[in-house]
Amino acid sequence: MSGNTDATTNPNPSVPNRSSVRTATTAVASANGSADMSDRAAASAVAAVNELSRLRWKPQDIAVGAALGVACGLVFWAFDFAYTPVSSLLSAILPGLMSLFHGFWYFSGPLALLILRKPGAAVYVNLVGALAEALIGNRFSVVSILIAALLEGISADIPFAIARYRKFNLPLSVASGAFTALTYGLYLLFFYFQGVAPFSPRGIVHMISEMISGVLVAGVMSWFLYLAIGRTGVLDRLASGRDLPGRKTVDA
Repeated sequence: MSGNTDATTNPNPSVPNRSSVRTATTAVASANGSADMSDRAAASAVAAVNELSRLRWKPQDIAVGAALGVACGLVFWAFDFAYTPVSSLLSAILPGLMSLFHGFWYFSGPLALLILRKPGAAVYVNLVGALAEALIGNRFSVVSILIAALLEGISADIPFAIARYRKFNLPLSVASGAFTALTYGLYLLFFYFQGVAPFSPRGIVHMISEMISGVLVAGVMSWFLYLAIGRTGVLDRLASGRDLPGRKTVDA
């Protein structure tokens, strides 16, 4: 008999050899890995369903958005009357300065997103508000206010969309108002203020005034308006009402 013994041969069949142990360990690890992957896939699927449910529009969102849009439309309509004499006075002081008050025409976008927390909330509320304003009657054409409402709504939505509609705070409200001011200011500059160059004194004053209005009126004012509305209790059935900053302190 040869003196060389096969290293894989197990002299005692009742005791598992190293190869068998390694094979069993690998099989167990593979099974555990497959189970972990299945668990992660299931968790991802549940998270995706929850995310879709969170962002899906519900009947109460549509109703609240419609009511908010009509209320904002009344503000737009009232502001139309105040804007004419105020803008004439400011333009006489410094051309382009009247844009300081333009935020009252698009504060509804950030406010809608803070309250409804749904994709397209700003577009929906802005369009409802524009239609309400048009039905009451104003000095602008229906087409022009609908185009402006659509542009302002899309612009207001973008910062919240970048945050995946997961954060609703003052900085995002300000970013929403500022971005709306930027796009609306450029829209006016290129389509309404004929003969005004972007880098002319009037163009520069207009854009600076527009940005100030977007930050302070559409951004900051909308945030505190949301807080004031939420503290009345009318938003309690919405996530924005349940997550209202300082709610526990107020309820206590």
